[in-house]
Amino acid sequence: MRYQRVGDIVIVRKNLTEEEIKKIVEKTKCKSIVKYVTISGEFRTQYVKLLYGEETETIHKEHGCLFKLDVSKIMWSQGNIKERERMAFISNKRETVIDMFAGIGYFTIPMAKHSKPFIYAIEKNPVAYKYLCENIKLNKLKNVAPILSDNREVKLGKVADRIVMGYVHKTHKFLDKAFSFLKDRGIIHYHETVPEKILEKRPIERVKFYAEKYGYKIIDYKIHKIKKYAPGVWHVVLDVHLER
Repeated sequence: MRYQRVGDIVIVRKNLTEEEIKKIVEKTKCKSIVKYVTISGEFRTQYVKLLYGEETETIHKEHGCLFKLDVSKIMWSQGNIKERERMAFISNKRETVIDMFAGIGYFTIPMAKHSKPFIYAIEKNPVAYKYLCENIKLNKLKNVAPILSDNREVKLGKVADRIVMGYVHKTHKFLDKAFSFLKDRGIIHYHETVPEKILEKRPIERVKFYAEKYGYKIIDYKIHKIKKYAPGVWHVVLDVHLER
């Protein structure tokens, strides 16, 4: 039986019999079991049905970090685990980073804890922002400045050595803002969902268009596959090194 464990809560994708619930509880010692129903709305709200237990809030531990969240309100993607680990060690103390779609701190928390740059973490969903702030405190981080806002409304100037664009729905429409944050030399981690046939072309073509628009040239780049998003479609991240 397939299921996902987030903290001490188990998420399944179908209704369960009493016997199946009993087996999962015995095996995982979970406090609740919820059935994933759907995700909808601007804030990608996760809708679930409680099958066992009463609580949907939990603390999930991963790569030495703590993430508090409510699984009935906030997404947790197990498929992104390797990318969260990679981002944890990609920066350094000398950098200023902007996480444009911080959520509850999926990339901000591990990067701040292990690489230790200073991070501006921007999130416009009030529920996700609440957990972002709690997770900063849970992990005892002093190098993160959370900002509750649509990132297009944030005015920080060109302060970023590195920008994380961990969003996959029309991410290219936020590249104007990303380049307004980027120093004369820096790195953008650009996420996108892309058909496999144009996986090697479209992400870099989109970033190149905006780079040229703002006078940057691409020094180097690499595409990483994160996970299958849909049949024939991949969630990828493009690491782009730029300068002008």
